[in-house]
Amino acid sequence: MTGDQRPGPGPTEQRLPVTELRVPLADGDLAVSHWPGDPAHGADDAEPVVALHGITANGRVFDALARQLPDRHLYAPDLRGRAGSRRLPGPYGLGAHVRDLLALLDHLGRTGPRRVVLLGHSMGAFTAALAAAHHPERFRRVLLVDGGLGITAPPGDIDAQLDAVIGPAMRRLDMTFPDRDAYRAFFAAHPALAAHWGEDVRGYVDRDLVGEPPAMRSSCVKAAIREDGADVLGNPDITAAAHRIDVPAELLWAERGLLDEPQGLYDEQRVAGSPVPARPVPDTNHYSILLADHATRALARAVRT
Repeated sequence: MTGDQRPGPGPTEQRLPVTELRVPLADGDLAVSHWPGDPAHGADDAEPVVALHGITANGRVFDALARQLPDRHLYAPDLRGRAGSRRLPGPYGLGAHVRDLLALLDHLGRTGPRRVVLLGHSMGAFTAALAAAHHPERFRRVLLVDGGLGITAPPGDIDAQLDAVIGPAMRRLDMTFPDRDAYRAFFAAHPALAAHWGEDVRGYVDRDLVGEPPAMRSSCVKAAIREDGADVLGNPDITAAAHRIDVPAELLWAERGLLDEPQGLYDEQRVAGSPVPARPVPDTNHYSILLADHATRALARAVRT
């Protein structure tokens, strides 16, 4: 399959205007997607939301959430080593993402509130927990979305561990694709994404693709993925960071897993000892928790709580 034959967006999936900020860092620029919200809904008066994506995603994964937040400015950086920030060099790791996040907050502080609502998905949730644990004065509220609590690492070296946890998302980093349609088809066949394929998924899939036909590839720098994955799976300061959050926080978890399998990263037993209030978002998997209308509405309500 080389053609993108999935249906187009439905009426609730129309893309909102989004611009790109370039935040200067000491070693390059951090690319940040910005959905400005609507001043008529109070977007200029409410705390902004900063959203951190998962390990091989990019900021455009929050397109669907942005539609549910017309009353907020939403900022979503491409984390170091991905998409528009792929040229930022190492060292990588979640500590580097926290430093980049603080630089973004300082940049936003020139024109608006310095305290924000921080939301992180998957690896981004671990980054959010780490940032809140070390810099609580910067955040009004923290939302951990299907991540942030330590998970049991599978056996093997980091490549084997990441392959076991994220599967196709990791394997694609060693693949090339003849054209954009072939890359889209790869994602459209993903068991956790197939039912949600449309403009939202296409937005971050297209942002991830770099190179020229017939050898296009993911923008993700494999060294960044490996170093970040090692932090999430084995760095005790990071896996325990949620226990040190001292601002209002909540964990929203998906019932199903990264391949839409019945067992998700979390369940009632695994969140029983959560240091922050935890609740499931019904009928979601690890990815659709950011895509399904009922899920993004739940996340938007949690932002406003």
